[in-house]
Amino acid sequence: MENEHAEPQAPPRPPSAPTEPAQMSEIATIGNIFFEPGRTFEDLKRKPRFILATVIVSLLIGVYGFALAYKVGDEGIRRFVVEQLDKNATTSSMSSEQKATTVDMQMKFSKIGRFLTPVFVAIFIVIGGLLYWAAGKAFGGSGGFFHGWSTYVYSSLPPAVIGTIANFIVLLFKSADEIDLATSQRTLVHANPTLLMDGKASPVLATIIGTLDLFMIWGWVLAAIGLRITNKISSGSAWAIVIIFALVGLAIRVVLAFIGGAPA
Repeated sequence: MENEHAEPQAPPRPPSAPTEPAQMSEIATIGNIFFEPGRTFEDLKRKPRFILATVIVSLLIGVYGFALAYKVGDEGIRRFVVEQLDKNATTSSMSSEQKATTVDMQMKFSKIGRFLTPVFVAIFIVIGGLLYWAAGKAFGGSGGFFHGWSTYVYSSLPPAVIGTIANFIVLLFKSADEIDLATSQRTLVHANPTLLMDGKASPVLATIIGTLDLFMIWGWVLAAIGLRITNKISSGSAWAIVIIFALVGLAIRVVLAFIGGAPA
């Protein structure tokens, strides 16, 4: 007779669904994100990829910093630093020797910073991916951290590539004397209504209006598509995440514009 007190056996586990392999190479995702973002994010959902895109975005922003510094020259950067010191109530009263020492120090930091920019950008991208992953989870998404990283960097890639190409074109034809470092360190191409206003006179207002930028909006659209697909959430939830982060970013830039006296 069978043992009446035998422990019942656990039911067999259902076989896990096989992981669908990626249909694009990482090189293909770089090109397809410009023309078929939905299909590209579908493939990134199958297999997250982010290394090559992170390297490209980081290097592009770093190279732009070097190109801008080369165009303006050390003397132009030095004049900008002196102007910023003279505008600051704390440093404007410095003696000539103190001011010269501070300028030399900032010139050194500026050169070191240009080399470290790609590293800082890569770290920022990873943090952005972490925030996208956390936000996706908060809205009931199923994506992992690598999905968040992929979504963040691939939504940033097309605006970064096109924006950098446009910046290089402007740098090629624009005189160094016409470049304002206070407003040009992030970009020379302002695809927004601030082209029609004096940003120095109203830095906070220019920062707010500058949010209506074609490159920013392009990145938001891509991010909403990517979050919806990779996290399997609704379009409303994806756009809610994008808008929340856009408002937080705007608040930070407004504070920086108020403190620095230049559009951020």
